[in-house]
Amino acid sequence: MKTIIKRGVHHRLLEKANERPPKDGEEAAKRWSGLKEKGKLQQLLLNEQFLLCCYSEIRADLEGIGYHIEHIKPKSQYPKSTFDYHNLAASAIHSEKLAQLEDVFGGHAKLSNYDEERFVSCLDSDCASYFKYLSDGRVVPSATLSAPDTDKAEYTIDLLNLNSSFLVNRRRAWWSELDELVQEHLDNDMDLHYLASIDLIPTNNALSPFFSLTRQFFSNVAEEVLKKNHSAL
Repeated sequence: MKTIIKRGVHHRLLEKANERPPKDGEEAAKRWSGLKEKGKLQQLLLNEQFLLCCYSEIRADLEGIGYHIEHIKPKSQYPKSTFDYHNLAASAIHSEKLAQLEDVFGGHAKLSNYDEERFVSCLDSDCASYFKYLSDGRVVPSATLSAPDTDKAEYTIDLLNLNSSFLVNRRRAWWSELDELVQEHLDNDMDLHYLASIDLIPTNNALSPFFSLTRQFFSNVAEEVLKKNHSAL
């Protein structure tokens, strides 16, 4: 999970709606349903996320499953945060594409279930440190975590279904692709820093999928590349 750095809201209708936040979940649902220009709002969110899903880091546009606007704190539980830009993110999957997947993940898996004390948010500056990616495609809690933080990581993985078959298969394939490319570069005495930069540095404000997995995979090489080329990531 990559930390999202919020850039500020420039959506007139959202700002106006947030001047008078909803009082309860029913009002929140009704008013959110009526909010116009959601396409513009979603694009603002995607721009600051480099087109990555806020939870899974998949490129849902490349997968053909689209995105939806996610309330990190569910509006049913936190109606006053319904129009708070800092509570919004872009998550896979568009509602019209749900039927394509047998095993949904991200915001559509979370729905209104949410325990703020146990949830690792994509807005947390240290959210990436909670998770470790394995070569078989699974994501697990980092081995360095304390018991309470391990519980948070497990809770978040389960709540968001981050080990759905869809994600596991794609992460495993991505890991294998990186493994093959690294071996090829080593065999030909080629620069690993250049290879890592291809998927760690944005192109046209878009990142390759699974940024955190790639960063972990390249380890120190990744940190050197990011420090030199894009320290904000």
